[in-house]
This record gives sequence, C-alpha cells and structure tokens, in this order.
Amino acid sequence: MMLSGVTLGKVASQLFRASWRPLLGVSSARAYRGESPNDSEKDLIEIQIPPWEARINEAIETKRARLLYESRKRGMLENCIILSLFAKQYLHTLSEAQLHTYDRLINEPSNDWDIYYWATETKPTPKEYCSDVMELLKEYTKNRNMEQRLRQPDLEYLFESKD
Repeated sequence: MMLSGVTLGKVASQLFRASWRPLLGVSSARAYRGESPNDSEKDLIEIQIPPWEARINEAIETKRARLLYESRKRGMLENCIILSLFAKQYLHTLSEAQLHTYDRLINEPSNDWDIYYWATETKPTPKEYCSDVMELLKEYTKNRNMEQRLRQPDLEYLFESKD
C-alpha cells in the first residue's frame, strides 16, 4: 500500500501528538470540560483575580469614559451588547454616586455570567449589588420597546453636538 505525502504527513502528525499526550497530561477524550455531574473538578485551575478597588479622585468625565470602555469590552458578547447599549443610554445621566455603583457592579464580580444572570433576572441579585443602578439595568434588559439589540453601538454618538 502506498500513501501520499499529505496522508503520510497527517498520520505522522497524529502519532507524534498522541505519543506526547500522556507526558503532557493531555487527554484526547475531553476537549471541553463542561459541567458533568460526575466531574471531579481536579482539572480546574484557580486564577487569582485582584480585588476591585474604587478609583479615588478620578474625574467624573474620566470615569464615564472608562466605564464606557469597560462596558464595551467584556468577557462575553451578551454583556458587551447589553452593557454598551445601557452605557450609551444612561451613562451620561448617572450621578457620581451612581457611576461608582455601576463601576462596582461591572468590575467587582469576577464572573461576567453572574452580571448577565442578574440583569436578565435568571438568578437573584445578591444584596450587595442591589441598587437603583441594578434595577435600571434590569429594566433596560427587559427591552420593553422591542428594540433590535444585535450589536454594540457605534461610537459616533460621542462626537455628536448636544445642542
């Protein structure tokens, strides 16, 4: 039997990778850990995230600009869309205390899914995050006007005249 150079290369590549898997602790049986009820979670890696710290003496316009950026750059697309559209509509109207609350809300929890579940009311919001800003976000997320929210807003609105 004669193998083509491409086929031979693929076979050799697979054999080479397979021979190193046991040494590297890589298993071909599980490419995605998922949430199996029988999972021992021995393969989980704890990544230490530094605690959130309020930025003292930050100018309010700097805070708004930072929060706009942080609302757009999340760990998951769903929050990128929800928070960036929320920021476009409300960030310029929030008081300094509300901006601090919003800053804490989007930056203190280490898991973006938590924020998403709270905003969509899939899971109850913990007491420490219950606030007028959280209620505003929950109401916004309900999308009562049935707006099409498929992507983040363009940033041109930042440069429009507010006459």
